[in-house]
Amino acid sequence: MGSVEVSISDGVARIWLNRPERLNAVAPVLVDGLLAALDTVASSDVGAVVLSGRGRAFCAGNDLKESAPAGDSRARLERLQDVTRRLRALRQPVIAAVHGYAIGAGAEFALGCDLILAAEDAVFAFPETGLGLSVTGAASRLLPQLVGPLKAKELLLLGERIDAPGALRLGLVNAVVPDVQATAGEWAKRIAERPHGAVTLAKRALDASIDLDSALELEVSHALITEHTPEVTRSAEEFRSRA
Repeated sequence: MGSVEVSISDGVARIWLNRPERLNAVAPVLVDGLLAALDTVASSDVGAVVLSGRGRAFCAGNDLKESAPAGDSRARLERLQDVTRRLRALRQPVIAAVHGYAIGAGAEFALGCDLILAAEDAVFAFPETGLGLSVTGAASRLLPQLVGPLKAKELLLLGERIDAPGALRLGLVNAVVPDVQATAGEWAKRIAERPHGAVTLAKRALDASIDLDSALELEVSHALITEHTPEVTRSAEEFRSRA
């Protein structure tokens, strides 16, 4: 089984993050698999997509038990950012079906989607500043769009965890539902039954005012500044010891 699975049925694509033993934590193999799955969807005729995680979590963020691969840090960071770029570039709307943890990069994956549904046990957090890191998945632009600039600063600067009801109150999710997979499938089917061209135009129009390119470039610049400082190394080691 691969780190990411994709299946297509009745006009809907389902993409599953599939590292359940690591709570679907982000590693290069998962990023590569997710980008390949999004390419598969882009070349298909489906009308909607559901992004989910296998096991107990949607995605628990970067896998801090894996050492950063050797090589060009900018290229690695931009490859991670390509997930957000491709989610937004898809002509099909993408629904994030979030259960369990959506932490750090996992929360950013959800933000990259067009709609976000949360299970009752969903937990969101942006812990990057506590680790001496910078957000990298366009959260600097997308999060204020959803919750407002003041609350976005609170979430990023304090890094506190937000449960599903709290996420709904903030406007971080569309709905909290008992069976997130069933509801996501229902929403996706309803969208897929609509004229695809009109749905794509609506998605494009609503996203037209969001300048992701400048946000992503600024985030990479900040990430490169913070990535190899002693403060980051120390924070990451402490976080690994608790993981």
